[in-house]
Amino acid sequence: MSPEPQRLTTDSLNDVVVVFDLDGTLIDTAPDLIGSLNVLLDERGLPLCAREAVHGLVGRGARQMIQRGFAEAGRALTDEEAPELVSRFIEIYLARIADESRPFLGCVAALDVLEAAGARLAVCTNKRTDLSVALLSALGLDARFAAIVGADSAPAAKPDPRHILHTVAAAGGGRGLMVGDSNNDIDAARAAGLPSIAVSFGYTEIPAHELGADLVIDAYDALPEAVSHLLAG
Repeated sequence: MSPEPQRLTTDSLNDVVVVFDLDGTLIDTAPDLIGSLNVLLDERGLPLCAREAVHGLVGRGARQMIQRGFAEAGRALTDEEAPELVSRFIEIYLARIADESRPFLGCVAALDVLEAAGARLAVCTNKRTDLSVALLSALGLDARFAAIVGADSAPAAKPDPRHILHTVAAAGGGRGLMVGDSNNDIDAARAAGLPSIAVSFGYTEIPAHELGADLVIDAYDALPEAVSHLLAG
């Protein structure tokens, strides 16, 4: 059994917004994302993607995921057909958005610790806002977050720093910290002048230790201590 996350002092993080990426950071969404993509590919008579392909497909929005999925299947996606395919993918995905997607092990317990220490929580994702809210709502997690900001609700998408800065402001402002699994997350935080924590269990094609984050964690049990190390002092 994993040890309980380290307890932080009550209100020690009351001016902090801990910002999380969604896919591959908070939630293991790969089964439903790849499953939805495979339905789309199958409808077009194309080879299906393996579960492991998530590391090259997820994190840059639905259109790029579909483009890369079709490329993996040996077929280029044209600009003319892309909107229809994105629309169909969203339809498929919404119907199964939380069938198999679950928070990563220890995630909810770590969120409890951060909230008890006074931190506000937010989500900054290149996923569409409505899909992000639908996913978190289906998992009973949406009310935990002071802001859920998809790429469509920000001035620009990660790795543009305006996405994360907009998210911090939407959550009420304060000292921000980014938790993510990819270069989009860590580069956005660095450009915004915010500290960052990378998780090693996400969907990045680049090893987490090479992303340039201030700290890397291998499990959510380590997150409260990592946040405390970067911000509480």
